[in-house]
Parts: sequence; structure tokens; C-alpha cells
Amino acid sequence: MKKNTLLCTALLALAFTARADDDIVGTGRSTGQLNTCFMALNLAGKTAMLKEKGPYTVFAPTDEAFGKLPPGMLQDYMKPENKEKLSKLLTYHIIKGSKQLTTTKVATVNGASLDIKVTGGEVMVNDAHVTKADVKASNGVIYVIDKVLLPSSAP
Repeated sequence: MKKNTLLCTALLALAFTARADDDIVGTGRSTGQLNTCFMALNLAGKTAMLKEKGPYTVFAPTDEAFGKLPPGMLQDYMKPENKEKLSKLLTYHIIKGSKQLTTTKVATVNGASLDIKVTGGEVMVNDAHVTKADVKASNGVIYVIDKVLLPSSAP
């Protein structure tokens, strides 16, 4: 019985592990810590874009990062009548192209720009820390961040 439990656990772990041929959506969902981000991307109608050829770079906030937003903010953004607002917020986390990060300003898919700072092995995107870098996907890369990035027009 114990042997079967270990085998089942190992098979489940393999099933939920990202493969190099997974796109950004499949890779992000398989991490287990980006559920809110990819659920919101789906609600905003942006998962189809992240399944395209790309490449894309996604700065994906963890579930914990979404939990740090002011009370009610995420629920408000996820209302059907706020789909456009949610889309603008999420596309502020996406850049077209995939490259090694250096200290620079980069344009996001929503037209605004992000400040990227690389110092001593630490990467900051605006005021968010990259907690896991270079999560490879077939059509780009994901950088896991510890904070939701708010464009200047967000409340």
C-alpha cells in the first residue's frame, strides 16, 4: 500500500511539472503558485495571446502577491464590467519578446513601461522582487514576482 501511494504521488508530481514544450499558460499553471494570475488572465481574455508563438516575457505575481492587494481590489477588477481594467492591469505584466534581463526600461503590452534593475544577482521590476527567474516555456519566459505591479493609472 505504501509503495502504491509513493508511486501515485510521483506520477502526480510528474503530471504537474512544467515541460519545456508547454506554452506560458501551461507552464504558469503547473507551478502551483500562480493560480490567481492565470485565472485573472483567463477572465481578461489574455490566455489566448499567451498561447501564441511569442516570444513573451511575463512577470507573474504569486497568489500571495495578489493577497497583498488592498481589500476588495482584486474582486472589483474581476467583475465582468471591469474586464478592460483587468486586462490593462495584467498586460502591464507582459512584454513582447524574451531576453536576459538587464537594468533598463521596457515597454509592456499595455503601452506603459517597467523599470528593471539588476544588482548583485537581485532583479527588481519596479518595486517587485523576482523570486524565481527564467521559468522557460515554449513561447517565452516567466519571472515570478512577489508583488502585483500597478500601472500609474490604477487606483
